Amino acid sequence: MINPNKKMSLRLLFVGILSYLSFSASAQTNNPIVQPVINLPRDSIVSAQLIASLDSFLTLKGRPNGENNFVWQNELVETFVLLDEMKEVDKNEKLKDNHFYKPYLMDVVKLNDSIYAVKLSYIGMKENAPLFRASFNLVAHRQYNQFLFSSPLKRNTSTWQTKKMGNCLFHYKHALNNAEAVKYKNTVSFFDKKLQAPEQETEIYCCDDFPEVLETMGIDYSLVYNGYNANTNLGSQTARKKVLLNASAGGGFNYFDPHDLWHDRLHRVASTDSINKPVDEGCAFLYGGSWGMSWKEIQEKFNEKFPNNTDSTDWLKLFDEQYNFGDSEMKRLRMNYFLNALIVQDLEKTKGFAPVLQLLTCGKYEKDNGNYFKMLDKLTGINRANFNKAIAGIINKSRR
Repeated sequence: MINPNKKMSLRLLFVGILSYLSFSASAQTNNPIVQPVINLPRDSIVSAQLIASLDSFLTLKGRPNGENNFVWQNELVETFVLLDEMKEVDKNEKLKDNHFYKPYLMDVVKLNDSIYAVKLSYIGMKENAPLFRASFNLVAHRQYNQFLFSSPLKRNTSTWQTKKMGNCLFHYKHALNNAEAVKYKNTVSFFDKKLQAPEQETEIYCCDDFPEVLETMGIDYSLVYNGYNANTNLGSQTARKKVLLNASAGGGFNYFDPHDLWHDRLHRVASTDSINKPVDEGCAFLYGGSWGMSWKEIQEKFNEKFPNNTDSTDWLKLFDEQYNFGDSEMKRLRMNYFLNALIVQDLEKTKGFAPVLQLLTCGKYEKDNGNYFKMLDKLTGINRANFNKAIAGIINKSRR
């Protein structure tokens, strides 16, 4: 568990904010600004190495994660989760200033001869008032003449229990929802097999809520998540390993969304530049449902709204307009997503998944759906001219 005694005191935070006033707000640098009250390592060489290494780590944080060679390799993906949240933390989009928030070294604590706990805050100045953007916790590992940095995730969860299921390793504090964990493991396997994706180890950290997700990974505060709490996951991955922090009431992995999981697994094998979103969403409807509804329930809702007259309905118009047959604007069920789900279901049943993947990767959504209809016609013979008749046939077939 996270030791509350390690949290930054309000007094130290206010000292850090007020001391900002003595520095120039125009500095365009990643160099961490060291507060006068900070107790750096007594050895001046070690202290200089720590500051220089932290500067390099922050300079590289905007690049792809794999290019930051100041990340501790033993906890690579665990740190990538935190690094993802640190990207562009310097920017103030409203003021159009890419270097508005400056990094302040708020605390350094020696844990042993080679490991230090580091606290870093990003603060900016507007009209003589400090604006607080974020505060991060890092672990600094001394290696030869430099320091490498990691998220405190492993350290914060060292007393948690673990359970291995296939390629999934679950970390939890008290009790694990075994049924949901098995369902997650099986759904991952099902999607990966369909997509012919290579095996990937996945570690899931089961947190009570989203604030604990942030705290566990090393975020004391982030303006982006101010006041936010929902069953939201944060994670990062390499080809061989994925780390996921799951927010679920009770901290026992009590819920996951197969709809979102489909998107996640597809992105492992296809570039976002090639994925056609309406087809992707159609697959997510088909394989994972939406808004807590299963695919069968979505079909039932569609059939309630359109019980008859499939031959006379202008499906192309509803498709192009992205007509919403859901219960509200918040929980939309877009017609183009639904009809794509029916097309994918029929295409996979008759020709297998390979042509589905071709349709999925026909290119990003275009307003006129030009790339989509070109590929759809090639794979199925369906085009704008015969769309209504073909879709009416697919709908009628799905109701048998």
